[in-house]
Amino acid sequence: KRTDVICLFDVDGTLTVPRKPAEAATYEFLAKLREKVLTGVVGGSDLCKQHEQLGADCLDKFDFFFPENGLAAYKAGQLIKKTSIKEHLGDEKLKKLINFILHYIADLDIPIKRGTFIEFRNGMLNCSPIGRNCSQAERDEFEELDIHQGKGWRKAMVEALKKEFAEYDLTFSIGGQISFDIFPKGWDKTFALQYLEPPYEEGIKEVHFFGDKTYEGGNDFEIFTSPKTIGHSVTSPADTIAICTELFLK
Repeated sequence: KRTDVICLFDVDGTLTVPRKPAEAATYEFLAKLREKVLTGVVGGSDLCKQHEQLGADCLDKFDFFFPENGLAAYKAGQLIKKTSIKEHLGDEKLKKLINFILHYIADLDIPIKRGTFIEFRNGMLNCSPIGRNCSQAERDEFEELDIHQGKGWRKAMVEALKKEFAEYDLTFSIGGQISFDIFPKGWDKTFALQYLEPPYEEGIKEVHFFGDKTYEGGNDFEIFTSPKTIGHSVTSPADTIAICTELFLK
């Protein structure tokens, strides 16, 4: 096994169909890959959501595990470190930001709205104009209108927030079907890379990253283009398996 090489995977669209659990073939592939190189996961969701998609024992399936872009960092199943947006921004700034978002969504004319427009996570705010309580069919419809039919609701909202909160030094990242993330600059997926180098790790020389949203504005873009990684753009779990097999399992 090469312990100087790690394959680091995004979750949605890379190891799983978005929001769905991983398939047996993916687990089989990951177990084989782990015999050859180190493996890790870096995803925007918290550990609870990762459990739903990658199993209750997900921490044991990988050498490194980085929920919330690495704001929680695990090695060999053990927590190394935790970081939070609440401490970083403080409640006064957070309140202004949240108030602005709620006002904006209240005035936004879209076909339907459900509930949970802001999800407060450890390292980010996840913001959804339609609301995270919508059904899968409603998600699909929102994405179709927002992206493919050019309504661009999320894009416009991000532009408004960038303008209003320029001095907060925030990053806005559109990901998934219905939402976008807001977090301090540098708290994208590259945040996790610090745990693969000194003082945390000495021996890792090559970090291969696999993700599907590797275009500019996508939540895999920063880590995909980072000089610290070798980036691989994938279209589905099957594509991830094919590319990895070609690289490491031939």
